[in-house]
Amino acid sequence: MEERRWLIALGTGLVILSTMLYALHFLIFHDLHHIGIYTLGDIAFLPLEVLLVTLVFHQVLASRDRRQRMEKLNMVIGMFFSTLGTQLLTYISDNDPNLDRVRPLLLVDDTWTDEKFRGVARQLRRHPCRVGMENVDLDAFKRFLGSREDFLLRLLENPVLLEHETFTELLRAVFHFNEELQRRPGFSDLPEIDTAHLAGDLERIYGFLIREWLDYMRYLQKNYPYLFSLAMRTNPFDETASAIVE
Repeated sequence: MEERRWLIALGTGLVILSTMLYALHFLIFHDLHHIGIYTLGDIAFLPLEVLLVTLVFHQVLASRDRRQRMEKLNMVIGMFFSTLGTQLLTYISDNDPNLDRVRPLLLVDDTWTDEKFRGVARQLRRHPCRVGMENVDLDAFKRFLGSREDFLLRLLENPVLLEHETFTELLRAVFHFNEELQRRPGFSDLPEIDTAHLAGDLERIYGFLIREWLDYMRYLQKNYPYLFSLAMRTNPFDETASAIVE
């Protein structure tokens, strides 16, 4: 309400000031014809001015602002994969009973085109993203995620994540799974239904994670070749992956 009153006062003041200046012009020069010509000319130019400001300058500034926000967002995504995302994807995918079907699709290299990335993304949408819980060490998972809980909280608090709904959903899924694990004192005698519940949480993470990883690889390939080089050499789906350049 206070802001609206301030705007009304400002607008009224500007109109009064304009009227006073026109009146002063008439008192000095006594020329209504001249005032009319310039007033009409200014009014005629107003639609063009609105067009330039709103449709051209505004779009240029909005586009630049959007690019800057996306750069910040991808920096956050990069921190996520460096800190825990790649390790998480490696461990979960190793317990995927259908891994042999999807592994050949994800050996990303620098020859991939946008069409190749889109084609693989379409194929991934049909991948069931199952996890064999019989080989999953939930105690190790609990320690791993618990040690990175502060990092996850800081990511969730980052406002740039509002620009990327699917990555936000991934973080929520990881945070929820961590909370589920931390609330359990142990995992040796869990009921079958509870194990199935945890499997569902882990599979949700896997589905989000594998798609976000592919999108991030595409971004690195197009924008940061040196980061993409390391990401290729540490590809969680490459059994021969090594950070050492050979």
